[in-house]
Amino acid sequence: MNDIRDLLPGGKMRERTFQLKARRDVGVAWTEPQFVECKQCGRRTTRQIWAKSFFVCPNCGFHLPIGGYYRLSLVLDHGSFRELDESLPPQDVLHFPGYPEKLAGATAKTGLSEAAVTAVGRIGGVACVAAVLDSRFFMGSMSTAVGDKITRAIEYATSKHLPLVIFSASGGARMQEGIFSLMQMAKTSAAIERFSSKGGLYISVLTHPTTGGVTASFASLGDIMLAEPGALIGFAGPRVIEQTIGETLPAGFQRSEFQLEHGFVDKVVPRSELRATLIQLLQLHAEGGRRND
Repeated sequence: MNDIRDLLPGGKMRERTFQLKARRDVGVAWTEPQFVECKQCGRRTTRQIWAKSFFVCPNCGFHLPIGGYYRLSLVLDHGSFRELDESLPPQDVLHFPGYPEKLAGATAKTGLSEAAVTAVGRIGGVACVAAVLDSRFFMGSMSTAVGDKITRAIEYATSKHLPLVIFSASGGARMQEGIFSLMQMAKTSAAIERFSSKGGLYISVLTHPTTGGVTASFASLGDIMLAEPGALIGFAGPRVIEQTIGETLPAGFQRSEFQLEHGFVDKVVPRSELRATLIQLLQLHAEGGRRND
């Protein structure tokens, strides 16, 4: 059933604002048409053409990183988006030199206040909580505010008995916040444990790249683990591992297909098929819940 707020003028305004933010992520609505180049094969074409393919290269299949609002617009039912903790600000807990200026620059560039976007919405008619790490903002690194937003989203899903979907993309902990950043690993993992103990369904979607403390915490704790094709997934990167062990790693090491072969992820899902896959999983879960009631 639709939320009554979605039928009121405020709901329509919320959806309009959401779609504008999604278009801003694409870059078409706010700038002149620009050419975007595939980072893998070098194919170069306009943003509008890339948008039609969901920013998946039609030449080589490489999945370009995408913005948080745009990603949510690809999977959420139209009119169901309602953002959580939108105004939660970043925190300069260590008063790190130059950090406030870098935060301001990232906000000006992306329109985000932090690297996480969290929301409640519906996918295929099933209400859920969805969270996205946006790699354009400090490489999706886990700050105090990001940890707070992810934890609050998990706790909201727990209190409302809603399934949880988290799209991860991160370079790991944020160096400007030191140990406070690393503490978010334990905080988010504990929130997932409380959520799971209440019988909640958590679908983790790993996108390029998912590394560091995010991989070592909530991103790896999904009941169902999905990944986009070609995504780099691991703790330390392959170059660091090669330098540490002094050996050459096998081709495709730490990529999503490698992780699927070795049992770390359950399925590699192209971006064009992700919404349909999530609908199937969520509806199966919802149907199973009704049968158990």
